[in-house]
Amino acid sequence: MDITRRSLIRSGVLGAAGILMAPREGIAAIAGLPPSPSLASAGLRKTRATAPRATAARARSVVQVWLWGGPSHLDTFDPKPSAGYDYCGALDKAIPTNVDGILIGELLPELAKRADKYSLIRSLTHGINAHETAAYSVQTGRNPADRLVYPGMGAVVSLFRGYGAGYTGLLPPYIVLADLQGRFSESGFLGPRYAPFATGGDPAQTPFAVQGVVTPGVSEQRQRDRRALLHQLDALGALMQGQSTFEAYAQGEDQAYELILGESGKVFDLSQEKDDVRERYGRNTLGQSCLAARRLVERGVPYVTINAKGWDTHKQHFQTMRQKLPQLDKGLSSLLQDLSDRGLLDSTIVWCCGEFGRTPRVQWEAPWNGGRGHWGQVFSALVAGGGFKGGHVVGSSDARGEEVRDRPVSPADLMGSMYELLGLDPDNTRLPSPDGQDLRLTPAGPQRESGRGRLAEIM
Repeated sequence: MDITRRSLIRSGVLGAAGILMAPREGIAAIAGLPPSPSLASAGLRKTRATAPRATAARARSVVQVWLWGGPSHLDTFDPKPSAGYDYCGALDKAIPTNVDGILIGELLPELAKRADKYSLIRSLTHGINAHETAAYSVQTGRNPADRLVYPGMGAVVSLFRGYGAGYTGLLPPYIVLADLQGRFSESGFLGPRYAPFATGGDPAQTPFAVQGVVTPGVSEQRQRDRRALLHQLDALGALMQGQSTFEAYAQGEDQAYELILGESGKVFDLSQEKDDVRERYGRNTLGQSCLAARRLVERGVPYVTINAKGWDTHKQHFQTMRQKLPQLDKGLSSLLQDLSDRGLLDSTIVWCCGEFGRTPRVQWEAPWNGGRGHWGQVFSALVAGGGFKGGHVVGSSDARGEEVRDRPVSPADLMGSMYELLGLDPDNTRLPSPDGQDLRLTPAGPQRESGRGRLAEIM
């Protein structure tokens, strides 16, 4: 096919248009540009989002450390050393923390030194043992059997604290490091405008190849040369200067290249950190994701999710824990310490858990041979910062970690507590409904029966 000057110009103009208008793709997604109103779901206009009784916000950002697959509560935040070998296996020790009376798993020594900075919830429960529905419940606070697919917390924060609600940063307001889970739609009925930007790549690699921002093998000078060539070919754009549509394209291009070549995009360049800092976080994907999350919070990004893979330990559980738990220990403890040292922990919620716990009794039999299965009857979470007190434990499980012993906490209780700290009244804030329903931020009635209410004792 012959390539003419006219086709090249047309391609350049349409390329610039694509950069601006694609709602969640390529550079437009990186630039955080909202989609064209014509792309927004018309149904969401039937009932508008409202926050009539917003409370004073103590938190401005959230970091969610999601242990994808479900970590064992007995090996992390709710050890049961007296339960015996069938329950503890080789990890049969609990270690003291810097808060009297609080013990955690033996492979978490750095977190043990910082228990004054976080609280533990040892009585989370939803009774669900399937990944998809359990992940949906924990991240939305909703019953998976509900007719609507509700948005996760990150999308809700993007709605109420993102573009159109005071956030003006070039970085998207909801960022996932590094891959989406694929378990459910994070934005639910809110639609793609509030979906997260997933960086892709691996922050432990150099460079951290963030989708649309960092292209391995393409230097900054080459990017600048490409942009200059685009401008040379864009004769129509030059003729249409001052026309509103083309000015919008130009603005979108400027924002996109600011992320690619300017200071905003350098937030993903972890080589700017000193080697000893990177070593302290751990030179692995989880550790460097925690470091990237700290840098994003420093830039004011409202919601960051770290999707840490590898916690679904049906087989080789204890071998995997000896690798994964030290990585979690270094990464999460360094994140908490750095946020505290930089004066950011008071305004940043950090929460860490998975979709459920794991079977307290080790599955020694074939084919598992020392694995742990799914366990939604009771599991644990760590919460810190943003108004959460440190050095406390909420609830407890029984002697073997099989059932809630006291103070059950539902996912809705946890979600509602975090929304309240973000200045969103869980009872009176309304989500925009796709069919005109009156949708509270958190559920009422039967969906809250598994819990005893929000976490007032640590807020």
